[in-house]
Parts: sequence; structure tokens; C-alpha cells
Amino acid sequence: WQADYRFVCLIQKHLRGRMAATLLSLGEFFGYREDGKTLAFEVTRAELANLANMITANAIRTLSAFVSEGLITLDKRRITILDEAALQYISTPD
Repeated sequence: WQADYRFVCLIQKHLRGRMAATLLSLGEFFGYREDGKTLAFEVTRAELANLANMITANAIRTLSAFVSEGLITLDKRRITILDEAALQYISTPD
């Protein structure tokens, strides 16, 4: 049922919501590094786009917007979540 729920959520959310939900899901599934904020693995923009069901260009724009808003930081393939509450809010369906 979780796969069905994830699919329904991905098709009902806008781009920002899908990316926020994807980042949070990855953190829940794979965990975080010692700092408790950096995802425990490295992922490419293309991989994130596929997981969030969007094209790579949209994923890059969305991630850049999250960086400029202070929600995350990006260091090549390493992602640090700075404002989990804001990502939770963005990922909530309208």
C-alpha cells in the first residue's frame, strides 16, 4: 500500500511538493549522517528527478530554489536539510 500511496501523492502534488516529499522520504528511509541533517548517501540531480517524477531541469530549478530559500544546502551530490518543518509544509498536499 505504501507504493500506491507514494504514487498518488506524487501525481497530486506540484513540483515543489514532490521534491520536498522526496527529500524527506529519502531521509526517513536511508537516514542521516552524524550531524542529523545531511542525507546519509549521495544522489545525483537526475536520480532525484526520477524519484520525484519530474524532468532533470525542473529538479535542478526546484533544488536551487530550496537552496536560495535556505531550506537545504547542496555540495555536489550531498544534500543537507536545514529546515525540515518547511519541507514538511511544502510537501503537504493542497
